[in-house]
Amino acid sequence: MSKINDAKKILSDLGLPIKQQNDRSAGTLLALLDVKKRTSWAKANNPIIGIHSIIKFLNSNYNINYAENTRESIRKLTIHQFEQAGLIERNRDNPSRPINSGKTVYSITPELLDVIKSYKTREWKDKLNNFISVREKLIEKYNRKRELQKIPLIINGKELFLSAGKHNEVQAAVVKEFAERFAKGSELLYIGDTQKKDLFYNDKILTKIGIPFDKHNKLPDVVIYDENKNWLYLIEAVTSHGPISPKRILELEEMLKNSNVGKVYVTAFLEFSDFKKYSKEIAWETEVWIVEFPDHMIHFNGDKFIGPR
Repeated sequence: MSKINDAKKILSDLGLPIKQQNDRSAGTLLALLDVKKRTSWAKANNPIIGIHSIIKFLNSNYNINYAENTRESIRKLTIHQFEQAGLIERNRDNPSRPINSGKTVYSITPELLDVIKSYKTREWKDKLNNFISVREKLIEKYNRKRELQKIPLIINGKELFLSAGKHNEVQAAVVKEFAERFAKGSELLYIGDTQKKDLFYNDKILTKIGIPFDKHNKLPDVVIYDENKNWLYLIEAVTSHGPISPKRILELEEMLKNSNVGKVYVTAFLEFSDFKKYSKEIAWETEVWIVEFPDHMIHFNGDKFIGPR
């Protein structure tokens, strides 16, 4: 297990907290470096690898038998700290991948890889000290890279940022495009984010119309209110699941039972092909809007145009 001990020493020298100087974190570092028992440090690498592959690597090469249900421990107690410390980069292959994607992958930064290749050589201390001295700048560099992938949104004159991903692209389009065309003069009351569910909410108006905001309430992705008509647009942005189905309507009707607003249910899709996948799940007397065709609506209402149920 000398490589595990070496990895612990590297983490210690890098200044990681004592809770990240254990077998789990050492093994994760070895997997991220593709360093097996007989691999020299000079041949360390920085492949792109996910949590599942890290577990498989350790099972195969170090007889460390982590179960699949330990994924969250590795993510929360090791990967998260590695990322904060500027040791790894998330989704190098696709920086716009959503944070909650099952395809999320990690890799050792090139700067750290260069340092680790020198472990147990005369250059180690100098390279280590240089890395530590510039680490804050490196962390800023990778944070800026992630920030560039975020989706800007102006709400009441304030700029907010949605995390990267198709789901949030649809949400942003709902605010910018749908509301301008089909809910003109309305006010945004709520929009969530894959990273921060309560990114924006207008608690004052939500409470006024009988919808006290609670972080645990399962509000739709976007909620827009037309005060003149007393219409509430309840909009689900769909890329992988969750259209306005009959079951979802029952949930929302129960949640909004103390509000006298007229409810307009809308399912929003990025492309027509996405709509086709879910068309059989969408409830009657609801609306469909597609970012690809922003000037048009698909009405599941039958005898009337857009309006409350």
